[in-house]
Amino acid sequence: MRRPDFFIVGAPKCGTTAMSSYLEQHPEVFMAVKEPHFFGTDLASTWFVRDEEGYLSLFSAAREEKRVGEASVLYLYSERAAREIKAFEPRAKIIAMLRDPVEMMHSLHSQLLFQGTEDIEDFGAALEAEEDRRRGLRIPAKNHLIQTLFYREIARFTEQVRRYLRVFGRENVHVIVYDDFRADTAAEYEKALRFLDVDPGFRPELEVVNPNKRSRNKVLQVILQNPPLVVRWIVRALTPRRVRWKLIEVFKTYNSRYEPRDPVNPELSERLRTEFAPEVERLSELLGRDLTHWSRTR
Repeated sequence: MRRPDFFIVGAPKCGTTAMSSYLEQHPEVFMAVKEPHFFGTDLASTWFVRDEEGYLSLFSAAREEKRVGEASVLYLYSERAAREIKAFEPRAKIIAMLRDPVEMMHSLHSQLLFQGTEDIEDFGAALEAEEDRRRGLRIPAKNHLIQTLFYREIARFTEQVRRYLRVFGRENVHVIVYDDFRADTAAEYEKALRFLDVDPGFRPELEVVNPNKRSRNKVLQVILQNPPLVVRWIVRALTPRRVRWKLIEVFKTYNSRYEPRDPVNPELSERLRTEFAPEVERLSELLGRDLTHWSRTR
């Protein structure tokens, strides 16, 4: 059975779904269903695939593809995932995608609202609740992973990227900045193909993937995110894991309507950009690239 040899490790809302979709189209690449989160044992969720047999079954359809991969966006945030991936596949290639921290946090908040795993509608109020949530307070009933509510921690990329550089070496870690990916998707896709050593001349259908969305029916969305136990038992008994995950995605798509996010409150945006300025400077130094425009007031 084929085993994954490259991993898109995050971060959330930084283009990982689109990159995974585009790589899936490549004839020399096999991509498993997104977000199995087999690695990162410091993060616990009933949605994560934690048995090795179940995890490897996600790659059972792989045949003669040159590369086999998966994408789980919290591998970057996890303090253990890098070492666990290295132990599983020492020669693994790592792709990390990063974004302006304020934009990323705002987008993540919108995504969690859509999923029904965040219940504070106002972005600023959700940020203010972080301290309580770290103490186990004010956790939404349907949230299956408390760390997703720690917006600021997820957005502090420098140490997260440094961890992968230390474990895998800089030559095996490819960092994509979302600004570049959005401005010239084809060029960034080609760079990723070269990094993975597959045919760089292939051109996928570059349709928009995973735009901002809201649920048509919040009750249905909550059920899809966290179905009742009896439903899980029945579905698991009747459908293979890969088929099950595909069916869930079909229902989620049906229950979605696409619309732009409201802009971040200007005063909140300015405070956050000032707060994250030192972090952005450290990340710029680590990557050898000036990203300090992320800290400027918009």
